[in-house]
Amino acid sequence: MTTVQQLFSLEGQTALVTGGTRGIGQSMALALAEAGADVLLVQRDESNTTTKQAIEKLGRKAQIYTADLASSDSMKALNPRVLADGHQIHILLHCGGIQRRHPAHQFPDDDWNEVLQVNLNAVFTLCRDVGAHMLSREPDKYGRRGSIINIASLLTFQGGLNVPAYAASKGGVGQLTKALSNQWGGQGINVNAIAPGYIATEMNTALIQDEKRAASILERIPAGRWGSPDDFKGGVVYLASRASQYVNGEILTIDGGWMGR
Repeated sequence: MTTVQQLFSLEGQTALVTGGTRGIGQSMALALAEAGADVLLVQRDESNTTTKQAIEKLGRKAQIYTADLASSDSMKALNPRVLADGHQIHILLHCGGIQRRHPAHQFPDDDWNEVLQVNLNAVFTLCRDVGAHMLSREPDKYGRRGSIINIASLLTFQGGLNVPAYAASKGGVGQLTKALSNQWGGQGINVNAIAPGYIATEMNTALIQDEKRAASILERIPAGRWGSPDDFKGGVVYLASRASQYVNGEILTIDGGWMGR
């Protein structure tokens, strides 16, 4: 009989992670390493080595690949570089994302296009390319080829205020996740997403500093607090591991029971 420890173990696997330098992404990258995975970190540059060093202190391997999520050409070139170095990718975790806030009637085209490129187009490009890589190899003895975990949002389900591009991009991530799970679920690739609620990270600084809005948000979180990056460790290891082998196309909300939907 398989033990729980074996189901959740990521020993012998390699994860490709975007957005792992801080916040939720950093916490999830460390969680994968704590569960036994080696981690390839996709960053804009190599100046921030905090996550890499933390992973190495856990006894796991870590390597930084530079790429710009805002550049379509950069994203297309990423997967071939990783594979040329001899890596096998078993887990894809796409945490990279940006936010731009303007009233909808004043939203600039440049900001709209940048948010959609980083939050949705780059996700599709990596899912497509890494998915093709996973499909090219034989499944393991459990019938698995890999796990893909996208980061959605509460705005996958609702519209928000002054963030039409972000809401559109995260709605797209939710539907992309379901589309890919339909395409690849029968071929040993699990595609799921995590939708964070209101988390105390840099991306939400503007909301946290708006005392009236922050109080209104907190009133609708039954857990009685904003989330923290460590709240995502269990969920990401679950979706990356064999423990979730029969889970596909799901959007796991980690939101403290948010009552705003």
